[in-house]
Amino acid sequence: MKELREKLSEYYRQLDKLMILGAVLCSVLSVVLLHSIQANGVLDIGFDDSITQAVAVCIGFTAMLVIAAIDFHKLAKLWYIYTPVILILIMLTFTSLGYQREGADDQAWLNLGFVSIQPSEFLKIVFILTFSLHLSKDEANMNRPLHMLLLILHGMIPLGIVVLQGDYGTAIIFAMMFAMMLFASGISWIYLLAAMAVIPAALWAVWNFVLGDLHKNRILVLFNPGTDPEGLEYQQDLGLTALASGKLFGAGMYGGEDYVSVPELHNDFIFAYVGETLGFVGAMAVVLVLTVICIRILLDGAKLPDRQGMFICMGVFAMLMTHCIMNIGMVLKVMPVIGIPLPFLSAGGSATLSMYIALGLVLSARQHSIRTKRPLFE
Repeated sequence: MKELREKLSEYYRQLDKLMILGAVLCSVLSVVLLHSIQANGVLDIGFDDSITQAVAVCIGFTAMLVIAAIDFHKLAKLWYIYTPVILILIMLTFTSLGYQREGADDQAWLNLGFVSIQPSEFLKIVFILTFSLHLSKDEANMNRPLHMLLLILHGMIPLGIVVLQGDYGTAIIFAMMFAMMLFASGISWIYLLAAMAVIPAALWAVWNFVLGDLHKNRILVLFNPGTDPEGLEYQQDLGLTALASGKLFGAGMYGGEDYVSVPELHNDFIFAYVGETLGFVGAMAVVLVLTVICIRILLDGAKLPDRQGMFICMGVFAMLMTHCIMNIGMVLKVMPVIGIPLPFLSAGGSATLSMYIALGLVLSARQHSIRTKRPLFE
């Protein structure tokens, strides 16, 4: 009994409490915001959205603490169990079980009857685990051409899958995770120069052969504001109006002034509602908390003696930071509308659960890289 208490005490001591607190604060705010949207009739969403979010937060928080107690080395080595499961779920989105959520451009959701999920959210976790394992095992040889080719193939497979789904936002997330983890591994400057030379040609190919007219126009309109205010700019213009209407302290979450109804306000444009209800002060507070979470992950990874644990932290950092930049940039009309949720705030059970699992991996890296005692669960 004494040994268990010592293990629990050590487990608690190694937790990054500031990072956890930040995630919980955002999640509590998310549930309240979703209930406010429904109660004020801003959008036609059901009370179930806030309940679903609350349930996802509770499950995710529990999963985070459990994963933190398990050695991430062992989790990564079990890739042959969970990777096929996630890939099968992804493939099912291309069947009649897959569907395109209202307001989305991609067929990335899967209706399992009792629950609907977005498998690509969990594919991010699988990629972080498998790629960190691949890098840690092959780091000494990674700059050899054949080994580098295998690493690139590892990164391109999940990216290609989500592109086939039409989910270009998630494809960018995968690209950033791949780049950050590879950069942290000590890639040769020769490959970096080669990548810089190839990027322009790759962007040209994506523009001409991958993106459809709708996605191209969403990008072009950013450089020519006001050219399509009733069409592609409509959602972002409304989002900016909502964001600015909150002024310094906001209109309040309940019983305030008339709220601006923005499409996907509860999801991709939740930051606009934060600004509308909590004002500039509230919006900056949310940005500050999200920044603290990301910085904590980055700092946790930087001080780890275990290379695989460090790679995991870099992957999670890249995922969360890219989500935040793209989502807030989308609301501020400096990035195209691309369907990326704001971590811990946007409605979505799959995204919320995957974010907490990702934090669990960071906590596991802290627990089992820094500590010298036996793990809580072997």
